[in-house]
Amino acid sequence: MSTTLATAPAPRRTAALLDLARFEARDLLTQIPVLLFGLLYVLNTADNMFSGLVGKAEGMDAYPVLQNVDRGTQSGALLLSLALLVCVNRAALRSRRRHTEEQFDVLATGRPRRTLAHALSVVPYAALSALLAAVQFGWAALKPGAAGHGSVAELAVAPLAVLLSGALAVLLARVAPHPVAPALFLVVLYLVVLVLNALTSGAHAVQWLWPTVGEFSSDPIPSGLLGRPAAWHALYLAGLIALCVALAVLVAGGRTRAVGAVTVLALAATAAGAVGQAPGDSARLRAAREAAYRTPEKLQSCVDRGGSAYCAFPEWRGWTGNWAAVVDRLQADAGGRAATVRLTVRQEIGEIFDLSSDSTALPTRTPDQVTVGTRWGGNRVPEFAVGVASVLVAGDEDTASSMCDARVVTTMWLALGSDPDPLTTFRHLRVDDSLSGSGVVLAPTGSLRVSAQQTAVVKRLLARPHDEIAARVKAHWTALTSSHTTTAQAAKLLGVRVPKGADDCATD
Repeated sequence: MSTTLATAPAPRRTAALLDLARFEARDLLTQIPVLLFGLLYVLNTADNMFSGLVGKAEGMDAYPVLQNVDRGTQSGALLLSLALLVCVNRAALRSRRRHTEEQFDVLATGRPRRTLAHALSVVPYAALSALLAAVQFGWAALKPGAAGHGSVAELAVAPLAVLLSGALAVLLARVAPHPVAPALFLVVLYLVVLVLNALTSGAHAVQWLWPTVGEFSSDPIPSGLLGRPAAWHALYLAGLIALCVALAVLVAGGRTRAVGAVTVLALAATAAGAVGQAPGDSARLRAAREAAYRTPEKLQSCVDRGGSAYCAFPEWRGWTGNWAAVVDRLQADAGGRAATVRLTVRQEIGEIFDLSSDSTALPTRTPDQVTVGTRWGGNRVPEFAVGVASVLVAGDEDTASSMCDARVVTTMWLALGSDPDPLTTFRHLRVDDSLSGSGVVLAPTGSLRVSAQQTAVVKRLLARPHDEIAARVKAHWTALTSSHTTTAQAAKLLGVRVPKGADDCATD
C-alpha cells in the first residue's frame, strides 16, 4: 500500500496537497486566536472606512489623501499575522505532538508536501487581507474629495505580511519543533531590532527589514516626494516568503532540484529587495522636497475662481472649489477693499525632514496671499477661514500673526459669523477647547492669540443675528481693521457690551 501511494501520479499528489491545504485552512478557522484577531482586523478596517460616517461626517476622513490611505491598510494585518504564526506552527507540529508521524509516511503527501500544505493554508487569509486592503482603499478613492495617488506595492504589503507569518511558522516547526518557538522567535526578533536600531541610530535600511513600515505624519505630502521603496520592499517580502518555505521543505526532506532552484531564486529576490530598499533619501529627492517647501509656485498650477487665484499641487487641484467657497463666504461679510480684493490662495507644505515628523508652513509677508495645507475637512475648514479672515483684515499673514487689538475680534467674527454652529466651531478652534479666558486659535500658518476680553466680545457677537453684525462690520470696516482701535472700541462699534478688564492680549 505504501509503495502504491508513494508512486502515485503527480496530479494525484498535487490534488492531495491542495486538499490538505484546504483542510488546514478550515481548521485554522476553529482556532480562537485566528478568530479573535481576524475579527479585530475586520473591525479595525471597518472603523477606518466608516469613521467618516459615524460622528465625523464633516471630518477630514471625508477628504482622504490616497498616498496615506494605502499605507493605512498595512498595520491591521499584523494582528492576524501574529495569530497565524502561532496557530500554523501548532498545526505543523500536530503529528509530532500526537506521535503520528510514522502513519503519515504512508500517504501520498510526504513530510515535505505536508510542510508546503501548511504554508499554503494561510493563502485564504492572505486573500482576505488583500480584499480588505482593496476595499478600504477603494472606499477612500471613490469619495468625491479623494486626492493623491495610491501604490499597488504599498497595498500588497498586508497580504504579503500574512503569507510571511505562515512561511515563518512552518520554518520554525521544522527547525525548532517546540510549541514555544514562535514566542521565543518574536522576543529574540524584537531584541535584535532594538539592538540594531541602537547601533545604527534607526537607520533606514534596518527599519525596512520589518514587514510594515508606517512612517506617518499629520500632513500629507505629494506622492512624488515620499521616496518610500515600496516596490523593493514588496520584492523583499515575496522573496523572504519563498525562502522560508523552501528552507522548511528542505529541512523536511524535500531535497529535489526544483526545491533547490526555488531556494536560490528566493534568496536572490530577498537580497535584491533588501539591497534595493536599503538606501535612504537620495540627494535628488531631498532637493525636490526642498523645492516644494521653498518654491511651491514652481510645482503648482493656478485657477481663477470668483476673482481670486487658487494654486495647488497637481494632486490637490480638485480641492480648489472647496477653498473658493470659504473665501467667497468671508468676502461677502467683509467691508472696504477686502470685499473685492483678489486673493492668492497657495497650497504649502512644511519643511520635510522625514515622513514621521511635521513642520508648519511659515506665515508669508506677501500681501493678499493665504496659505492652505494638504488636509481638508473637519477643523481644517475653520482654520483656513481664520487664515483667510486674518489676511482680509491685516493684509498679510505675517502682520496678522502679531495682531493684538480690534483686528483680532474682526478676524474671528469674519471667520465664524457665517458658520452653521459658530460657538462650537470657536471652541474646536481653540487649543484648550474652551470658550472663556485667553486662548490660542489655530490657523494654517501657526496660531492667533485671543485675549479674554476679545473672547468675550466674539462670543457676544456670535450670539447676535448675523445680518445685523455684518452690516455693522461693513459700516465700520476701516476702524475695525485699524491697529489703533482697541477691543473696547470694537465692541462699541459693533453694538455689544464692553467687557471688563484690561484690553491688552500681550499682558492678559
